[in-house]
Amino acid sequence: MNLNFDLFILVASVLLFFSLIAGKTGYKFGVPTLLLFLFIGIIAGSGGIGLEFSSPEVAQYIGVVALNIILFSGGLDTRVSELRPIARQGVVLATVGVLLTALITGLFIYWLTNNILQSVTFSLLESLLLAGIMSSTDSASVFSILRSRNLTLKENLRPLLELESGSNDPMAFMITIVLLQLLNSPEISGWMVLLKFLQQLLFGAGAGYLLGKYAVRLINKINLDNDALYSVLMLTIMFFIYGFTSVIGGNGYLAVYIGGLMIGNHKVVHRRSTMRFFDGLTWLFQIIMFLALGLLVEPRELLPIAGVGIIVGLFMILVARPLTVFLSFAPFRKLSTKAKIFTSWVGLRGAVPIIFATYPWINEVPQAKMMFNIVFFITILSLMVQGTTVSTMAKWLGLSKETPKRPRMKEFEIEFSDDIKSATCEITVNKEMLQQGSNLLNINLPEHTLVVMVKRKGRYFIPRGNTHLEDGDSLLVITDNEEAMRETYRQLGISPLE
Repeated sequence: MNLNFDLFILVASVLLFFSLIAGKTGYKFGVPTLLLFLFIGIIAGSGGIGLEFSSPEVAQYIGVVALNIILFSGGLDTRVSELRPIARQGVVLATVGVLLTALITGLFIYWLTNNILQSVTFSLLESLLLAGIMSSTDSASVFSILRSRNLTLKENLRPLLELESGSNDPMAFMITIVLLQLLNSPEISGWMVLLKFLQQLLFGAGAGYLLGKYAVRLINKINLDNDALYSVLMLTIMFFIYGFTSVIGGNGYLAVYIGGLMIGNHKVVHRRSTMRFFDGLTWLFQIIMFLALGLLVEPRELLPIAGVGIIVGLFMILVARPLTVFLSFAPFRKLSTKAKIFTSWVGLRGAVPIIFATYPWINEVPQAKMMFNIVFFITILSLMVQGTTVSTMAKWLGLSKETPKRPRMKEFEIEFSDDIKSATCEITVNKEMLQQGSNLLNINLPEHTLVVMVKRKGRYFIPRGNTHLEDGDSLLVITDNEEAMRETYRQLGISPLE
């Protein structure tokens, strides 16, 4: 189906809308939203409705932009104070763990395709390349599942998993590029490979740190006339960090994540509005990326590789990932066995391995299309098996903590700076609250709690102690902190979810 640009815009908007609806529905049933975006792309593609999209180059460009936004946003939203207790474990898992995953899985693929399966045969380098492409956990999948479900985990597992998924993509990317170079130019010496590897790592980390620090000063001193432009400035900084680092020979993905981490952990102007901008942008590009990758695959090509996909996928889930985690965590005694088992289970594959699988395809590596299909199949398997059971596994292992869900503000849209520890909540007046009298001073509020505004039938006003309240009024309440907010709900005898 060939589309002119106007029709393309129409079709794209319809796909985005159905992705949003599917994501909302999937969340209720515990299905990863990103998996549904992928399926919508497949259904809309050549094997379904018939939209033609067969350009791995375009898919790769979309993926690079999306991955930059996801990693940068993840860095902005991550507190260094949360990372400190688990920083060493996370870094080891994101570096040594990725190497071990690639090596263990690569050797298994080589043995499997040369001794057991007859349908496909990979050389040792091709096997290691395929494994290297899939060696990292996917930041989009991990961030999406952990944050959208508000999953609170014991033993600092959530920052550990987010640090790993946010920082291990650069290692997998470097492994992929190095093995591609070895396949295309076998004469390259091992020392050159090691030097290139270290250059990518050191230049990427150094550029991300330095440019991130300079960006903080720039954001706070530039004094833009329009506040909305600060979000655009932050996006510009992100692309500059990636582009500059890549040009000087460093790893742009690593630089973007560290740059985001540096900016997010310093005080910058218009921080809250910028974070909201990147939250929305992250979701938009996750949807676009998964839709594009779904459109790129041809479903009929997945069936012939289903056997190898299932075997390799289950091997990664049940053997390679657990073995990697336990070996990586061997020097560390703080994490319990249950924590290691859960970390092993959250080894989610997602869009990033599929994006990396386009590099051999574009470079015309033999059997590259088959590699792409295998990676795609294993991604679906991982999201279906692991992605749907993250919460269940956490509860089964006794690692999830019950925390009250922060109620969403509906009538009053107000937020404080992160430096202000006060908390706001919204309460709807009911008949039980008015039993002692209908004036504000008769309401049973704890100390250090103030009602600062009332909404009644579309009208807003600031109350006094003798202000008459009515059933259905919305109250904007400010308290000292989150605990005081919960105490307010307890004293009023209402649920935060009401």
